[in-house]
Amino acid sequence: MQSATRRTFLRKSAAAVGTAAVAAPALATSRLSSNDRIRVGLLGLGGRMRSHVRALVELAAEENVEIAAVCDCDRNKAEHPEKVYSELEGKKLAKYTDMRAMFDDKSIDAVANALGDRWHALSTIWACQAGKDVYVEKPGSHNLFESRQMVAAARKYERMVQHGTQNRSSPNIVEGIEKLKEGVVGELYMARGLDYKLRGNLGRITPSPVPEGLDWDQWLGPKRMVPYSQFWHRRWYWNLELSSGCFANQAVHELDIIRWGLGLDEHPTHVSATGGKYVHEDDRTSPTHVAITYRFGDPKPLVTYEHRSWFTNSEAGFRDQYPFVQINYPVGTIFFGTEGYLIFPDYSSYYTFFGAQCKPGPSKAEEGHPMMDTPHFRNWIQAIRSRNHKELNADIEEGHKSMTLCLLARTSYQVGRCLRFDPATEKVLDDQEADRMLNEPEYREQYVVPKEV
Repeated sequence: MQSATRRTFLRKSAAAVGTAAVAAPALATSRLSSNDRIRVGLLGLGGRMRSHVRALVELAAEENVEIAAVCDCDRNKAEHPEKVYSELEGKKLAKYTDMRAMFDDKSIDAVANALGDRWHALSTIWACQAGKDVYVEKPGSHNLFESRQMVAAARKYERMVQHGTQNRSSPNIVEGIEKLKEGVVGELYMARGLDYKLRGNLGRITPSPVPEGLDWDQWLGPKRMVPYSQFWHRRWYWNLELSSGCFANQAVHELDIIRWGLGLDEHPTHVSATGGKYVHEDDRTSPTHVAITYRFGDPKPLVTYEHRSWFTNSEAGFRDQYPFVQINYPVGTIFFGTEGYLIFPDYSSYYTFFGAQCKPGPSKAEEGHPMMDTPHFRNWIQAIRSRNHKELNADIEEGHKSMTLCLLARTSYQVGRCLRFDPATEKVLDDQEADRMLNEPEYREQYVVPKEV
C-alpha cells in the first residue's frame, strides 16, 4: 500500500514529459512469465546511468530486456536522453520528469535506479510498493533507518532489489574469495581497504538561479531546501548532508569485499574514523583524508580502511603494477594471512603472494579491467524471472550490511569519537547524538521514508 504522503503527492504532481497518466499503484506481484520481455525504466540520467544503459543494451537480446522509459527531474535530460546515451537513439521511450508517474506505469516491470544517495531509499521503497523490481546504485542508503526500510520493502512486496556492488558478480573476484575461504594465504587475521584518488579543489557554494527545466525541489528530495548552487548540484557526492562522501562512494565496494572474504555477517562492535580536510580550501564536508578501524566480536580479524585524495604513494602494487581505472587511482583490498596475502586491485582480478619474499602465487586477471556491470545486471534479470531473492548476488540485505560499515564510519567522523555499536539492535551505545544521526533522520514533509513500508 502506498503511503499517505505518496498518495498526496501523486494527486498534486504527476509530471510526465509525454502523455503518461498516473494510475493506481500496481500490486506487488509479477505479471511476468519466464519468457516475457522485461521492460525497464531508467531513473536518474547522470553519469553512472551510462553503465546501466550499456549493460541493458548488451543484455537486450540475450535476456529479452527492453529499455522502455526514462525519468529525470531535469526536463532537458528527460526529453533528450539520446544526447547523453547514444544507445537510446531511435528507441520509443516513455519520458517522465516525476518518478512517481513512472512507477505507476503498469507496463514497466523494473527500475534501474541511478539517483544520488539521498534518494536511493525512498525511490526504491516507492518502486517496490508499485510492484517494480529494482537495481539500486551504491551507496544504497544515507542512514541505517532507511537502509532497514529498503530491506523491509523488498521482502514485503517480494521484489528483487539488487545493490550495485558489482564485484559480487565478477567471476575472478568470486574465484579469489573462494581461494581465501580455502585458505590459500593461510588463516586470515586482517583485511584492509584503500581508496587513494587524486581529486582537486572542488570550489565554493555560490547561490545562483535554478537552471531552466530543473525541478530543484524534487532534486533535493528528502533533504532540506537550500538555494540552488552548482556546488550542491554538481559536487553533491562530497557533501555529507547529501551523501556519505569518501565513507561510501568507493568504500562500499571495498568494505563489501572485506565482509565477503572474511565471512562477516554481523555488524562491528566498535568503529573509529579519524581524518579531516588537509589539502584544499573548498566547501566539501567529506574529508580529504580519513583512516577507519573496525572491531568485530572475537576472534574476528582486524579491519581497516583508508581514503586519500591527493598525491600519495601506492600500496601493495596498486596503480603502479596493477592499474585500476585511471593511473592515479590506487584502489582495492588486501587480505593478510599467516602464509601470505591476497589483493583485489580492481573489479576483475586477484593476485596472491607468499612468505617474506612475496613470491607470486595463484592469480587471475581479465584484460581491460572491466567494471562488471553487465554480469551484475544479468544476475538481476535472472532473479527477476526466478522470483527468488536468494539468487541475487548482491541482495539489498547484503547491501545493508556493507552500508552499515560506511555509515558508522561517517558518523564516527562527524561526532569525533569512537562508536560502540550493538549489532543486534543496530543502535549506538551511550551516544544519543550518533544514534540519532543513524536511526532518526529528518525528512521534508513531501519526501518521508515511511516507518511502515
